Amino acid sequence: MGTVTIGVSIAVPEPHGSLLQERRAGFGDAAAFSIPTHVTLLPPTEVDAAVLPAVEAHLTGVAAVGRPFPMRLSGTGTFRPLSPVVYVRVVQGAEDCALLQQRVRDASGPVARELQFPYHPHVTVAHGIDEAAMDRAFEELSGFEAEWPCTGFALYEQGPDEVWRKLREFTFGRSVVPPQAGSADVERGTIVSR
Repeated sequence: MGTVTIGVSIAVPEPHGSLLQERRAGFGDAAAFSIPTHVTLLPPTEVDAAVLPAVEAHLTGVAAVGRPFPMRLSGTGTFRPLSPVVYVRVVQGAEDCALLQQRVRDASGPVARELQFPYHPHVTVAHGIDEAAMDRAFEELSGFEAEWPCTGFALYEQGPDEVWRKLREFTFGRSVVPPQAGSADVERGTIVSR
């Protein structure tokens, strides 16, 4: 069966996901339309294709004990000079994401792995492009705001064409509603000029 490259992430919902994807492409990032807008829980990981059912079973278990939580994005940050990345910051839900990614990478699970850098939840909006374009991304999205109730995560596979495709969604099993759910602000997702 061979190996496959998988990842686990929280999708940034519409209309925010497409907006950030289009902006990423506009900054000159060629990978923009190959990667759905997301917050990573498990970075690209190569596994034997035969292990996929075990991975799905593991993620089902992780989701079953999870509960919805409020996610809020606001402003920009960068990993430069360590890594050529500009991102939108996760300002609410970061601790929940950190706990979730630990459960996904649990040492007893099928996708246990060490990370290259300490975990820092974020939404990439520019990666590996020239410095001037990175600066533009950092500045132009500095007023970006979006929030939504996170109710689960998804498993993705990278195809031979380098495009990431969703294999399956996993919804949290515990139905605790986040405080912001149902508020008028949940659908907000705008770029505010400063």
